[in-house]
Amino acid sequence: MVERGLEVLTFMAAVGSGMVAGVFFAFSSFVMPALGRIPAPSGIGAMQSINIVVINPSFMTAFMGTGAVCLVLLAGVWLWWDDLSGQLLLAGSLAYLVACIGVTMAFNVPLNDALAVARPETAEAAVLWSRYLIEWTGWNHVRTVAPVLSLIFFVLALIRRAAQ
Repeated sequence: MVERGLEVLTFMAAVGSGMVAGVFFAFSSFVMPALGRIPAPSGIGAMQSINIVVINPSFMTAFMGTGAVCLVLLAGVWLWWDDLSGQLLLAGSLAYLVACIGVTMAFNVPLNDALAVARPETAEAAVLWSRYLIEWTGWNHVRTVAPVLSLIFFVLALIRRAAQ
């Protein structure tokens, strides 16, 4: 019964990681480049709005809910530790928690907070925006790769378990 629960949680973590990776991929691939092509005040205003709207139940469930599942998986790693599946669960969970949630909290959120108080029409905001586009997007690339790796590790763990 516990084994089956761990498999279900691993599947949930894989799906959540894929969803979050897709959101971050979209930002790195075309959202931020598009915002960077429009005048700074418009780009700033759009990003300020995005940063407010993103705090919603659907995204936060995917983002933080996957993190919560990863925490539970860390507690359950010992059940599969004698098999490669345990190490894959550990790698997937840590990649998500450290390089996705950790990077978000340590780098992207402080940049968002600084942008939130900027007055888009000012020269200071334009300088902040040019730096923001580079730094925020760079850290977003890290946030994109992390849940992709988590997804791969979780799927490999499930494949390994199914092969036994």
